[in-house]
Amino acid sequence: VKGLITFLPGMEDFKSKAATEALSSRYCYAVWLRHLVMARSHGLPATPRIVAELGPGASIGAGLAALLSGVERYYAFDVVEHADISANGPILDELVDLFAKREPIPGLDEFPKIFPHLTDHRFPTEFLPDDVLERALAPERIARLRESIASPTAADSLITYKVPWDDARVMAPASVDFIFSQAVMEHVNDAAATYRAMRQWIAPGGMISHTIDFACHGLGNRWNDHWTFSDFTWKIFRGRRPYLLNRLAHSEHQKLLAETGFAVACDLPLNAASSLGRRELAPRFRELRDSDLVTSGAY
Repeated sequence: VKGLITFLPGMEDFKSKAATEALSSRYCYAVWLRHLVMARSHGLPATPRIVAELGPGASIGAGLAALLSGVERYYAFDVVEHADISANGPILDELVDLFAKREPIPGLDEFPKIFPHLTDHRFPTEFLPDDVLERALAPERIARLRESIASPTAADSLITYKVPWDDARVMAPASVDFIFSQAVMEHVNDAAATYRAMRQWIAPGGMISHTIDFACHGLGNRWNDHWTFSDFTWKIFRGRRPYLLNRLAHSEHQKLLAETGFAVACDLPLNAASSLGRRELAPRFRELRDSDLVTSGAY
């Protein structure tokens, strides 16, 4: 029904509602520190200077967490303007308190669907020591962050929020150390072009860090039902919305990473039981690997 609505005159701009998790400071704190901890645990640098996020959602809270952990500049790229500017100030205040207290990283008891899972939820003081946090949390820097939230287009802003972004030229080549996303890469319309853009943006020695959700997001009765729908049915589901799901499976992201030239340091799948028979798959998905049919997510 939502897809069909967008075909009606005057409803072209009907938007899917952004996930509201990003309005929780603790969720944003949990997401950002997960990406840092995972990088560190796989021998990658966990002290980036310049960070970019794809699809920040209802707030730029994860980016603010990055800035409060010592990141010097943050870029946010989205296809639809979801971020609630009025929410960012209170989220910043709450994040300052979490970092000041060196709060443990929230786990599955608080956010049951968050991924990747961690074995150690202690605050990572080994790569976020007191001297780093003292500089990042200094009153004058917090004041500058407030100014950046209020005026992200200012020349000296620490934050750049670009909506929509549809061209790799929005970022200079080799200019960012760390690019991350949380349950976003399943939504991008052209995943191949997005990986190529990230490969262009990333500086030598830099990294990308993505949690991807391969489930159908409630569009079917089973988590992997979206692979049973024909292209025509899916066209109706999507309508004229700016995005829905690209329906790429785990192995297809692996292939795109390889084709783009990224070296994979970690590929952590999230497995889920499947009752889907191969005969039920739509023609374009009948060559999916058996492992794809039981992989509902991956970091």
